[in-house]
Amino acid sequence: MQYADNILETIGNTPLIKLNKLTAELPCLVLAKYETFNPGNSVKDRMAVKMIEDAEADGRLKPGGTIIEGTSGNTGMGLALAAVVKGYQCIFVLADKQSKEKMDILKAVGAKVVVCPTAVAPEDPRSYYSVSKRLAEETPNSWYVDQYNNLSNTEAHFESTGPEIWSQTEGKITHFVVGVGTGGTISGVGRYLKMKNPNIKIWGIDTYGSVFKKYHETGVFDPKEIYPYTTEGIGEDILPDNVNFDVIDGFTKVTDKDAAVYTRKLALEEGMFLGNSAGAAIKGLLQLKDHFTKDDVVVVLFHDHGSRYIGKIFNDDWMKSQGFLD
Repeated sequence: MQYADNILETIGNTPLIKLNKLTAELPCLVLAKYETFNPGNSVKDRMAVKMIEDAEADGRLKPGGTIIEGTSGNTGMGLALAAVVKGYQCIFVLADKQSKEKMDILKAVGAKVVVCPTAVAPEDPRSYYSVSKRLAEETPNSWYVDQYNNLSNTEAHFESTGPEIWSQTEGKITHFVVGVGTGGTISGVGRYLKMKNPNIKIWGIDTYGSVFKKYHETGVFDPKEIYPYTTEGIGEDILPDNVNFDVIDGFTKVTDKDAAVYTRKLALEEGMFLGNSAGAAIKGLLQLKDHFTKDDVVVVLFHDHGSRYIGKIFNDDWMKSQGFLD
């Protein structure tokens, strides 16, 4: 009989799927690393379990403990699934721009959810960074995950996602394109792929209102780059330790409107029901078209599932309120 001992054993080994209609004008083969096949419906399952197992191993997370983290939702889901299996409690802090679906899903798997304002500085005591740290200090037998600076995040993708992509493309991959938030995915996958072939190009997708692109190009952290945006899961107003700029060849920025519109296009034209960052990733890839030739194999990673965005991206009233639908 073939079965997994628990839900965590089904994480990884997600498929590569060829894109057809949206990439018809590109000369290259474009393959999507389709991470919604993970049990928590996102790429974050990989690093969530890795971070927990590493914390268990060195004693930071003790039996019966409480896991505390600031999350845009997907890391929380991965952590919550692991917590259910392993016997931990969870408290997750989300910014108020995150979809209601994300908050409700986390509650459905037993997590306590705390909501903070988006439009405050990271050091503001109301920010989800600050609130997460405070709760960890106040809660007995707790562990603050800190996915932005916890390098187990990057290692998870160096150990699993990168090798899978290399194997699935038989080493023929020439470009890897992915949205950047905590930086773990691009840094782990990028480091592995460049170890196998230094000529592989690693492209990050950024959003307007985020500091990554300018910092990568100039080395300057410019506060003027920071302003509120609606795209979920990518971009930051901080420089996480997990963003290894040395393995990234470049960034391209995608507008909130384009990210939302192309998320819908993926569903309507490719049958790929995905989240907000997938729309940003495919639009960013299309913006990079001049970098590709007919012999290239381009892999774009799609982070999460469309079910988390029913009330926003896939809601006509919300889209109109944002000016994203004519």
